[in-house]
Amino acid sequence: MKDLKKVTQLILSGALVIGIFPFTGNTSQAAVTSFKDVPTSHWAKASIDAAVAKGYFKGYSDGTFKPGATVTRAEFAALLARVAKGTPDTEQTNVFKDLTGHWSEAEVNRAVSFGFLKSSDYPNGFKPGTALTREEMAKWLSSGLAAQDEDYKQALKDTENTLVPVAEFYKGGLKKISYPYVSVVLGTGLMSGYPDGTFGPGKTTTRAEAAVILSRYDQVQESKADSYRDLNEMREVGLTGSNLTTATPYEYFTREDGTAESFDRVIGKKVNLRNNLGTITAHRMIVADAQTKTTIRNLYGKLFIDKNYSNPIDEQYYEAFMEVTVTPSGNNLRNLAFVQAVGGIFRTISNFSSGTTEKYGISNLPVEEYVDSGFFKEGVPRTFWMNFLLIRSAGTSSQSRVTFVVDKDTGTFFRIP
Repeated sequence: MKDLKKVTQLILSGALVIGIFPFTGNTSQAAVTSFKDVPTSHWAKASIDAAVAKGYFKGYSDGTFKPGATVTRAEFAALLARVAKGTPDTEQTNVFKDLTGHWSEAEVNRAVSFGFLKSSDYPNGFKPGTALTREEMAKWLSSGLAAQDEDYKQALKDTENTLVPVAEFYKGGLKKISYPYVSVVLGTGLMSGYPDGTFGPGKTTTRAEAAVILSRYDQVQESKADSYRDLNEMREVGLTGSNLTTATPYEYFTREDGTAESFDRVIGKKVNLRNNLGTITAHRMIVADAQTKTTIRNLYGKLFIDKNYSNPIDEQYYEAFMEVTVTPSGNNLRNLAFVQAVGGIFRTISNFSSGTTEKYGISNLPVEEYVDSGFFKEGVPRTFWMNFLLIRSAGTSSQSRVTFVVDKDTGTFFRIP
């Protein structure tokens, strides 16, 4: 990832959409047709009009556009073939036997040539009339970017083990093989989740929604992968377990002797809690760049903070979150005991609650009494997120690092400045 500290999020605009008719090759500005089912007030009217003006489709013979109709595999593949820039190295032909004579045959072959999809993805035939799922759409869009740009290809590799900021990551419903594809479309803004926090991998997309998504693709394919902060954060988390250096001015982690390190140095290191109360193991560290409870400037921050966030936001600090596993050695790990037990590791830690924890399926260190609530049980590992503060000013000074603490018995952990 290049120059991660200077990235900016691009603003995407414009629109394209696909019709059911084969492309005629005419991309000149055509007269915009008024569809009787697309009134002036329709949210996607500008996108639909732009697509007609570019000659991508003609609509239906009855004068409708059917903006709420479901997009099929054939329709979306055809539009991807039309939007893609450049010329593929090799033109594919006769890719799918069930497309022989179908109106979309040439354009689906062209979409394969551009790397959006592979014949191996559909061993039982393409089935062109099948409704395209959002999971398929994410894969096609991401694969197309990766086929034309090596850094997008690397981004797919970097996010194979990342934390994907959608509800299905913890609640189930998102296959691990789809992590990188969903990460790329979320990180570039090509696609977004729903208000309930879900991505909806199995859901379909309407023609109006596809218009907006594909207009964004037209922009993103002209941009570099490292120009998207959210994608850079997901790449860093996938590689190291933390988004520290992409979300903040902090430049690196170090050991106490000043040796530069990465957060993955501490992942999986089991550390003894004070007073033989148990062990703690770190998994991920996520920084939320929040100015207020409603002004959150990075995608990961929205996983933890909303208007119902229980802790006050101080502009002097980043709200940071650590995913850990704690295994108590007894039944004494009450609130105060826990805070004291991790005091040698963190300078400040706290529990938290928000509306997002239930939305995204996050297990958080609860506000209520730990033992009485049954949250901790002797000898039973419990994985959860807890909150701490990371001072903003340290990241812009000579102390622009988070320091590791070396434990002679258990390995490496770190202390928050």
